[in-house]
Amino acid sequence: MKHMRNMTGTLGIFILAGSLLIGCSPSASQATTASTLGQEATSATSSEASQKSQTRPYTDYLGHAGNIPVSPARIIYSGETFGDMLALGVKPIGGFGYTNQIFEDQLHDVQNVGFPINLEKVLELQPDLIIHANTEEKEYEQLTKIAPTVIFDTFAPLEERMTQLGDMIGKPEAATKWLADYKLKSEEMWKKLKESGIMKEGETLSVFTYYPGDRLFVMARTGLSQVLYDTNGFKPTAPIQEILDAQKGFELISVERLPEIAGDRIFILNTASEEAEKSTQELLKSRIWKDLPAVKNGYVYFIDIEKSSSDATTREWLLQRIPEILAK
Repeated sequence: MKHMRNMTGTLGIFILAGSLLIGCSPSASQATTASTLGQEATSATSSEASQKSQTRPYTDYLGHAGNIPVSPARIIYSGETFGDMLALGVKPIGGFGYTNQIFEDQLHDVQNVGFPINLEKVLELQPDLIIHANTEEKEYEQLTKIAPTVIFDTFAPLEERMTQLGDMIGKPEAATKWLADYKLKSEEMWKKLKESGIMKEGETLSVFTYYPGDRLFVMARTGLSQVLYDTNGFKPTAPIQEILDAQKGFELISVERLPEIAGDRIFILNTASEEAEKSTQELLKSRIWKDLPAVKNGYVYFIDIEKSSSDATTREWLLQRIPEILAK
C-alpha cells in the first residue's frame, strides 16, 4: 500500500478529515499551469523577496538537493502535521485545509491550496518555500518551478520532524525548547497514569479506524498511535510492531485478524464518513469484536479522527485529553 500522502482522503484530515487514501496526482490543466506559468513565480513581488533573502543548500529525505531561503517568510505547508509549524510560532500562508482540528481557530488567514495541491493557487500566493508531504516526483518538479520545494516526511517521529523543521525554517532554538518542554509534560503524564493505577506497565494498545469502502485500518507510524506508543506509554502488539518496523503509517486488515492484532486496550477513530460509521457499527455488533479481551474488560475508547493527529500542537492537547479518556 502506498504512503498515505499518495492517497486520496487522509486518515484524519484528511482523513484527518478526509485525506487518507487515493492518489493525489495533479490534473493535466495543473501540469500546464506549472509549465506555462511557473516562470511567473519570479514576478515583481516574488522576485523582490527572493533578492532580499539569502539562501543555503538543503537536501530533503528523498535526496532532492537545492537551495532554500535562510529565513523563509512565505511558507506553504502541505501535509498532515500542520500543527508542527504552529508549535514553532510560524503560521504558513497556505495549507491543504484542516477542518475540525484543535488548532482550526488559528487558520482564518491561512489559504487552502487544496488536496491534491492546486498549482494555480500556489503560484498566486507567491511562496518563498514549499514544504510538501506528497512524494510524487512529477508534482515535486512542478512545484520547484514556482518556489524552492522540500519533500517532508510527516510520518517521521516527533523529535525528528521538529528538529528538521526548526533547521529548515530558521527556528532551531524554538524547536529545541519546544521538544524539551513537551518531553517533561509527556513524562509527567505517563507517570501520573501509572501511579494512579489507570494504566499498567507493559500494557499493549491498538488503534483502528474504518474508511469508506468497508476498509478497516490499523494505525502504526502516524496519528494517535505515534502519540500512544511513547517510550513511557503503551506498547504495540507484535503484528503492529512489524508494521512499524516496515515504516508504514497504517495497514489495511481484515476483521478476522483483530484477535491477533488487538491490544489490551483499543482506540477507535471516528470519521465523518457515514459509510465508515456504518462499518464501525457493524463491527461493534460482531462476535469477533465482542470476544476481544479489551472489549470484555471495558478498555475501548473513541475519539474523532481529526483530534488524533500526531502534530505537535495536537499532541500538546492530547497530553490533557488522553488521561481524561482513559479515566472514563
